[in-house]
Amino acid sequence: MHDNERRLSDYIDQLNAEKKPKDHEHSGADPELQKLFHTVRLVRSLREPAMPERDFPAKLVHAVTDQLVQTKQKKKKRAWMASIASIAAMLALSLLIHFASLFDHPNIVKAMEKAFQDVNAYHGFLEIVETNAQGKTTTQAKLEIWADKHGHYYIQELEGSNKGLITVNNGQTKWQIRPSEKQVHRFPAFPDPYRFAFELGNEIKGIKQAISTNIVGEEKAANRPSWIVEVTPQGGKPYRIWIDKETRLPLQKQYAMQHGIQYKMTYTKIEWNHAIPKKLLTYHVPKGFQEINQNPEQIVTSLSEVKEAIGFLPDVINQIPTGYVQDRIAVVPDKKLVKIYYRAPNKEIVIIQGKATGEWKLAPTAMVGKIHHQTAEIQSPIVEESGVLGAGGPYAGLTNLHSIRWRQNGFEYAVIGHASLEDLIAFTKELTNGAFEMPAKEDPSSFKPKVNVPVDLEQEKNDQKSVDAGSSPWKLDPVFVAQVFVSLQMSPEGITGDYPIRYEDLRIIQNNGKEAIVEVNAHNAPIKRVYLKRLIRQDATGIWTVIGYDPAP
Repeated sequence: MHDNERRLSDYIDQLNAEKKPKDHEHSGADPELQKLFHTVRLVRSLREPAMPERDFPAKLVHAVTDQLVQTKQKKKKRAWMASIASIAAMLALSLLIHFASLFDHPNIVKAMEKAFQDVNAYHGFLEIVETNAQGKTTTQAKLEIWADKHGHYYIQELEGSNKGLITVNNGQTKWQIRPSEKQVHRFPAFPDPYRFAFELGNEIKGIKQAISTNIVGEEKAANRPSWIVEVTPQGGKPYRIWIDKETRLPLQKQYAMQHGIQYKMTYTKIEWNHAIPKKLLTYHVPKGFQEINQNPEQIVTSLSEVKEAIGFLPDVINQIPTGYVQDRIAVVPDKKLVKIYYRAPNKEIVIIQGKATGEWKLAPTAMVGKIHHQTAEIQSPIVEESGVLGAGGPYAGLTNLHSIRWRQNGFEYAVIGHASLEDLIAFTKELTNGAFEMPAKEDPSSFKPKVNVPVDLEQEKNDQKSVDAGSSPWKLDPVFVAQVFVSLQMSPEGITGDYPIRYEDLRIIQNNGKEAIVEVNAHNAPIKRVYLKRLIRQDATGIWTVIGYDPAP
């Protein structure tokens, strides 16, 4: 056998024996032989594959199992990671929604506040529609309204029962032109017990103080795309208001159905102006009309004129609080009072001063502050007019009108205003050289009755709703609530005729607006002190609840 033939044969045999041929790496082989070796390897690669070893299936199962386990673990890990990611995403979404909901209220309110800051005055036509429980709607009135951010306004009723009635407040005087009577009734510009319905500034202020606001839909109001916002006020029933998407200002308001009647007020047309036309705010009496002057005040130009008119030189504040300017000075000659007015945008405060006369008596619903260790009456809002409040009024029962009243050195003072209580405090401190003190937060141990009275909160909530609807207003008076409670203790079978103790026999000895203690000064009463709290709402509209008492010794 030729050597190359032998070498090729050995090469093939070694390959068949699954061995690496020695000539495979032999570089000195004949090129022709190298080509043959390459050809053999190619042919060899086409042969039947060598079978794996006998334990190959077990190794394969083991390897596959390991792979599956690893894959499963990876899948589990991926699933876990995916779950974590999903949970994180859900949490992030929830937080986003949560924060969005948190910011929804202030955002919609802030948007309206910001938009209204740019409004100097507006002119609109307001339609008031009534819907009864059977769904029948009736247009009650259509009004033309001019208003500005300083509180001035001109209202004319175009349709309705008072058609033709014009009501104006120019900041100095308020008057009504009544064509049906051919009379012009003149009133003080302040306080203004009733302005007009759906005043934009007041609406925004009310929404700002609401418990919650939620956008519940979208709908056109006055043919303008609007958001529908459900407003839940402090107490009372939720109502809806339509906010113009373009101007961010209210266009329509719908009250909840109460006593089978629901009202909807819509600005069918509204535009923004720089000011109310001057001629509309100029007081005049039409020809043939009679003037009915209900304003007893006389405007004076200086404090010296005050002294000439009423006999004394009044105290004045040291410094006018920021944002306010002195507006005017007036006297009420027959009552010997002086009234000094201060004005800020949308706010007005008046200081009344006169000689102290009669017995000093606190209003039963008042908080009790201090000035030079003497009591100071704080009414928020004003419920009872005593002293200079009664002489300078009428003030009682007006919404958002607060007062601080006190006596000092033979004179009685009252600071009254359509402003925050903080503003009134600032004026009072200026007038008393900082001596005024709000009711202190009492030591909890001082508000601890000897006998606790169980309270049904659900019943109290229902009572609050009834009061909000106009029923049982006496529950806003802690003295009256205490009188009823003590009387029922004395007559558990029920009260017929007069109460067994008089209202005058009870006296508030502590009241910070949230907690009150009423002392009973009647020899036959089994109770010495009644402890009350505003459990449902801690403001002037919240009812009082008896939570305990001290038995009489």
